[in-house]
Amino acid sequence: MLIETRYSKYDAFARIYHEEWGQEQSEWALQPLEKLLIPHLPKDAHIFDLCCGTGQLSQQLLLKGYRVTGLDGSEAMLHYARQNAPEAHFILGDARFFEFPPTYQAVISMSASLNHVTSIEELTGVFHNVHTALLADGLFVFDLNLEERYQSLLWNGSMGGNVTDKYAWAVRQSYEPEEKIGTIATTTFQLIEENWQRSDMTWMVKGYSRVEVESALENVGFVDIRISDAERDFAIEGKAGNAYFVCRKRLNG
Repeated sequence: MLIETRYSKYDAFARIYHEEWGQEQSEWALQPLEKLLIPHLPKDAHIFDLCCGTGQLSQQLLLKGYRVTGLDGSEAMLHYARQNAPEAHFILGDARFFEFPPTYQAVISMSASLNHVTSIEELTGVFHNVHTALLADGLFVFDLNLEERYQSLLWNGSMGGNVTDKYAWAVRQSYEPEEKIGTIATTTFQLIEENWQRSDMTWMVKGYSRVEVESALENVGFVDIRISDAERDFAIEGKAGNAYFVCRKRLNG
C-alpha cells in the first residue's frame, strides 16, 4: 500500500505508548475477549489483530495457542510489536485500505482504535475489508467509544501526563458534540541520542452512535450483532460508553 495513506502520525508516540499504556490496554482488552470471542474459536484459530499497536495483545493471544497476524499503520508501533510478539506476523498497512482473501476465523480491533477512522463512510469501508478477510462463520469483535463517552467529563476536558528520565508527555482531550469529533492534543519530549526532541501531535476521533455502527455492519453483510458496555457488562471502571460489538459473517459468506 502507499505510505502516504497510512496513519504514520502515531510513530512519534510509539515508544511512550509501548512503555506506558500497551500492557494495560492489552489486559483491558483481553477480559471482554475471554467472554465474547475465545469460547467460540477452535484451538488453532487464526486471529487478525487490526490496529494492533505495540503487540502486547497479540502476544497474549499467541500464548493461548492461536495464530496471530497484526496490521497497524505505524511503522514505529510495529517495531515494538515485533519485539513483544515475535511469533506473530505483522503487516504495515491502513485499516481503511487493506485487502485480504477469506483467511481468518476471527478479526479483532481493540482499544477504541476504530474511533480514529473519522467518517461513517470510511468506517463502513473498514467493515467491508474485515468481512472480506473473514472465513465463513467468522467473528468480528471490536470496541468503540460512543458519543456519550466522549461527552462525559471522564473524557472531555481531561488531561494527563508523565515525566521519566527518558521522556515526558502531556495530553489534553476535548470533544465537540455538534461535529461529533474529539481532539487529542499531545506534546512529548524524548531523549534521543543525548538530545531532547519535542513533538506536538493532534489526533482526531469520531463519536459514533450504536445505531449507525450497527447499520454499517448490516450493510456489509454482518449478522448476529450484539453490543456490550465495558463498565456495565465487564466491570471495567471508568469505561461507561465504551461499547464492544460482536458480529458474524454468514455461514454461506
